[in-house]
Amino acid sequence: MSSVVPSYKNHRYPAEIISHCVWLYFRFPLSFREVEELMLERGVIVSYETIRRWCLKFGQTYANALRRRRPQPGDKWHLDEVFIKIGGVQKYLWRAVDAAGNVLDILVQNRRDKAAARRFFRRLLTSTGRVPRVIVTDKLASYGAAHREVMPSVEHRAHKGLNNRAENSHQPTRQRERAMKGFRSPGGAQRFLFAFAGISPHFRPHRHLMSAGRYRFEMRVRFTIWDQITGAAGVPATV
Repeated sequence: MSSVVPSYKNHRYPAEIISHCVWLYFRFPLSFREVEELMLERGVIVSYETIRRWCLKFGQTYANALRRRRPQPGDKWHLDEVFIKIGGVQKYLWRAVDAAGNVLDILVQNRRDKAAARRFFRRLLTSTGRVPRVIVTDKLASYGAAHREVMPSVEHRAHKGLNNRAENSHQPTRQRERAMKGFRSPGGAQRFLFAFAGISPHFRPHRHLMSAGRYRFEMRVRFTIWDQITGAAGVPATV
């Protein structure tokens, strides 16, 4: 199966520069101005506002292409929710990951009640096109109520100690939240975090489980995939 390389028609800069700026922004806790400075050091003059527009236009496209290359999610899903401040108002970020730690979906919502859990469950089933064998959550009662209504045939394990995988998946988001000094709007947070969840993990292999040589090889493979899906490699992307 092949994936379509994004069109850069009418863009003054080549795909290599655009994809590199998007990579810097979503991979590291950098602001648009800091990415601008890094590019300037390399002799590339591009404004932070242009970088912002590139991230908005291409970030989600790149993330979707990376998601299409991943294997099918496992049948054991871990769900969790954490509060985040958006414009000084407390919201909730719902997240689901599979047993391998791959992010299945995220959703920013105002509440963490039964209706919010039900909405997230239905979104998950639609976006993945699959029904899990087991879901693992903390002891929030909203999960149990929504589970009985949306997917009663799925085994539900509610135990805080079992849900570390989903909780650990929030850590990169917390780092970005601090670096960005919070999010300004729910829509902006949803757009950024959904693209971030698709791009950032691609460049975060389980380094502690690899030798140095294996890690460098794995990263070269991942950079090659990135160049293919962004068109920076100059060759069609294939799977």
